[in-house]
Amino acid sequence: MSAITEGRPMAELAALLAHGTRAGICLALLDGRAWTAGELARRAGIAPSTASEHLTRLVRGGLLVEERQGRHRYLRLAGPSVAQLIEGLAGHAPAPPAPTGSLRAATARAALAYARTCYDHLAGRLGVLMYDALLADGRLDRVSGLSLTPDGWAWAAGLGVPVDVLRAARRPVVRDCLDWTERRSHLAGALGAALRRRFTELGWTAAGIDRAVRLTPTGRPALAATLNIPEHTLASTPPPEATSGRA
Repeated sequence: MSAITEGRPMAELAALLAHGTRAGICLALLDGRAWTAGELARRAGIAPSTASEHLTRLVRGGLLVEERQGRHRYLRLAGPSVAQLIEGLAGHAPAPPAPTGSLRAATARAALAYARTCYDHLAGRLGVLMYDALLADGRLDRVSGLSLTPDGWAWAAGLGVPVDVLRAARRPVVRDCLDWTERRSHLAGALGAALRRRFTELGWTAAGIDRAVRLTPTGRPALAATLNIPEHTLASTPPPEATSGRA
């Protein structure tokens, strides 16, 4: 088999994401939820029939999976590996031009850049800060590929993360995922997902608008303490000034 023939499946996959609408649908689904076809059509600003064509192609290409409940068609990303692919591609894409719009829109963009879900783990500046802190404290190690150290296992267990479940999972315990806003790595894998759930259970984080995540008043000092970093480093970045429109 020639190299050109072997490359065709990759080219076909790339073609699926070469359309702005399909790429936008995949980015929307990074929140980890299942959306109806109608919701995705409204999000993309296209007719339901047009959305259906795009969604069918994404399902056939293995990027999305669908579930039907009654007359509704629910779609979600096919799994964590697809989410990592989408986030990684977004991280390698050229940075978009500075957006314009209302103060409300600018605030929403800033919230997403600060902290958001990337499928089932934390992304944005908060996710990158956590990743860097775990490396700096020796809880993560990169000597022979990213791994959780004995200190890291003890730290996770101390937080109440079910480490026995992580050890038994097929999914890699830790993976790095290129963050599309920070252009650096945040923590993915089974641990990344478990930490996002645990932070919510502890009341340290809460869901924001869209797939944004916000630190609660008690969560900010608690997270700073467990990551062994100054609390002020977890401050959110003020939103950019709006250049047009009204709040």
